[in-house]
Amino acid sequence: MEHPLPVVAVVGRPNVGKSSLFNRLMGQRLAIVSDIPGTTRDRLIGRAVWDEHALLLMDTGGLVLQDEEVMTAKVRQQVNTALAEADLVLFIVDAAAGLHPGDQEVAKLLHRRGKPVLLVANKTENRTQEHALSAEFARLGFGEPMAVTAMHNLGIMDLQEKVLSMLPTILVDASQQDKTPQLAIVGRPNAGKSSLLNAIAGEERVIVDDTPGTTRDTIDTTIHYKDHELILIDTAGVRRRGKIEPGIEHYSVLRVLQAIERCNVAILVLDATELVTAQDEHIAGFAAEAYKGIVVVVNKWDLAPKLNLTEEIAGAEVKKRFTWASYAPICFTSALKKQGLETLMNTVLRVFTERNKRVEQKDLDEVLKEAIERRPTSSHPAHPLRIFRMLQVDVNPPTFVAFVNNPSRVHFSYRRYLENQLRSRFGFEGNHLRLVFKGGEESRTNRRSG
Repeated sequence: MEHPLPVVAVVGRPNVGKSSLFNRLMGQRLAIVSDIPGTTRDRLIGRAVWDEHALLLMDTGGLVLQDEEVMTAKVRQQVNTALAEADLVLFIVDAAAGLHPGDQEVAKLLHRRGKPVLLVANKTENRTQEHALSAEFARLGFGEPMAVTAMHNLGIMDLQEKVLSMLPTILVDASQQDKTPQLAIVGRPNAGKSSLLNAIAGEERVIVDDTPGTTRDTIDTTIHYKDHELILIDTAGVRRRGKIEPGIEHYSVLRVLQAIERCNVAILVLDATELVTAQDEHIAGFAAEAYKGIVVVVNKWDLAPKLNLTEEIAGAEVKKRFTWASYAPICFTSALKKQGLETLMNTVLRVFTERNKRVEQKDLDEVLKEAIERRPTSSHPAHPLRIFRMLQVDVNPPTFVAFVNNPSRVHFSYRRYLENQLRSRFGFEGNHLRLVFKGGEESRTNRRSG
């Protein structure tokens, strides 16, 4: 089974530049530039990729002091719930302001929890200031701080390298990962996720309640369907950001993102009474950004007659909102009436099979040639983009490497065009294809060999 991504929590008192650093870390050296809705980089929990290492970065908002020395119970709850999830804590202090009583209060909490801590002095403007503050901040008990200035992007790469060196090494058994479909059932609260899991499993595996947010942790259930062993991951519902309560519920969102990271295929459960909301787009966007298979499920379909809905009407609305994920199949179920389950499971298995498909090199060469002839790579004669060759290098997710003269000239629209061409020829139903563009010496070598 895939493991959750390591979690890095950013903590500190107010006005130390925590959010600025969080945004800088989220935006620095990202693996892709995405036009997928719902993947904005200013959210409190986000997926970052540094030098091909993925992690979840968590900004702890609301660290407000009751006064200059005593932290409120709410703040303690925020920090404690963040620390419970974190593999590493970035403790941010303000180099410009110097050591503050609030820093010492946060330090006490961190020492009590015993998690690995990396002290980071933000707003460090010069080496003289850095050396002068080392002894002062060392009093917090976490050694000398790393000096950064988030606003000017100073020290960020060194910080990233240090963070990666402190995170646990995760070894994934790729052969087992390919054999056992791992399915994350995700969606907003009260859309019927747990009921759907119970209906698929054929028994009461998880608590079902009408109260939104009943499920707070991810729950793994192993079932057998048509000689296939499947792992179903039920998750807490993700509410709109403004509706998320501080503390436990806020960090249940993190578990949903971790569940998506662990899965092969995300089953996005929509409520037939509401169909697609902005939050559904956000969840699907995260799954697509992580290159997971997606199957959209319109649940509570037994209410369709009262709602004057048909599969054509509902399907058109879903496709309209998910135009960027038109590859995702749509199923209609009623967990209450146990309707549509066989179609759903057959679709999920098909998406998983497509996820592990390899194509012949000669067919891939032909598709690339036809795609370039149909739509030239660049309209700028002085700076043309040239694609020399494309290889499929991996499955689960389907991954293709294109060798080009200059990767920076690949516009996201052309990336999407190539993905659509590959999908038109080879299928890959329900899967976002990973396209990597490489330049330099490899491009010239492959040009000669191709």
